[in-house]
Formats: sequence, structure tokens, C-alpha cells
Amino acid sequence: MKILAVADEESKYLWDFYEPEKLRGYDLIIGCGDLNIHYLTFLASVAPMPVIYVHGNHDEVYDQCPPSGALCIDDDVFCYKGYRFLGLGGSCRYRTGAWQFTEAEMRRRIRRVRGKVTHAGGVDVLVTHAPLHGYGDLNDLPHRGFTVFQEVLNAYKPAVMLHGHVHLNYNPSLPREQQYGQTRIINAFERYTIELPERPELPVRQSLLARWRAGR
Repeated sequence: MKILAVADEESKYLWDFYEPEKLRGYDLIIGCGDLNIHYLTFLASVAPMPVIYVHGNHDEVYDQCPPSGALCIDDDVFCYKGYRFLGLGGSCRYRTGAWQFTEAEMRRRIRRVRGKVTHAGGVDVLVTHAPLHGYGDLNDLPHRGFTVFQEVLNAYKPAVMLHGHVHLNYNPSLPREQQYGQTRIINAFERYTIELPERPELPVRQSLLARWRAGR
């Protein structure tokens, strides 16, 4: 499976200078938050594959007018081409506003979604906006990651965790990829390609995929 992950900064390569062959060969597009609503709508309109996303801390507008053609996977599990994607968007709370959470609030979200994860049989890719604390985050509260994400990684051992929130141009020494146990942690800032081994389709949790197909 070939995945295009995008986050935080709209890619001129994909938007301003879009050509159909730039998406050729991809199976899925994943938005990791803080992206212009028109950008995600554009990608969903030109992409022949699903576009899924989680909210960033600046994506309050999505709640009133979500990106057309894209599928929100926050607090849900999306099964596609043999992989299970769990969405947990938002950032650490540092001001008043939507899609910001304390550690305790994020822990409650994780607990509420456990039934869906159990029904799906686990998690292969964790999709977040904020990083795991200590793995690609910064010292200031607005850019701090969640420690509680360790519970998801320890319990389900996903192959990949995709996040955004921390722009790689903040500091040239920030890593694009890190490793936590069996999980590759990847900062999807702007755009990044991930390739995973092919798998047979899963027979469970097809509801989100059906919703995407119905909207085409």
C-alpha cells in the first residue's frame, strides 16, 4: 500500500502545480491536520483513492463545513486494503478552543474508541495531529505531544504513527522519522510518502469505506 500523508502546510507541488500523474500509484491520502479546507477538498476531488483526515488544533471550521469528499476518522477506525487506521486528532490544550485536549481528556477519547478497535481486531496505523511526547515534539505547551499515546502504541503496536503539528521548518534538526518499539513515528509535515506491504482486505469495519464510496 502506498500512502501520501499531508499536514500543516499545503504543498505547492500538489496544489499550485498539480498534475494527475503526481497521485498515480497511491492507494490512500491521509491528512494529519491544520490544512486549508479548500486544499483537502481539492485533493478529494482529483484523487481516485480515499482521502481521510483528523482535525488539527486550527481546524474548528471543519466542524461547520467539513472538507467535501474527504472522510473524517477522528475517534473511529477506518479499514482499507487490509489495514486499520485509528484517528485521534487535536493538540494539547494551550488556549480556549476546539480540538485541544488535556492528557486526561485524550485518555477518555482513547477509552471510548477501544470498542471499535477491538471490533476491528487492532490498529495498524495511528493517525494523529499531535506527536507522541518526547518523539518529535517541542518544549512549549502549544507544540507538546501527548504522553497518553504510549498506551495506544504499547497495547496495539501499530506499524506506523502519522502526525503533524510540529513543522519541520521550525528547526532543521527535527527528525522526519523516529522509532518507538515496533512503531515508526513519522512527521507528515507538508507531504510524505509511506509504503506498506500489500495485505488482503479485512472483512470488518467497512462502514467508513462505504460512506466514502457513497459520496463519490
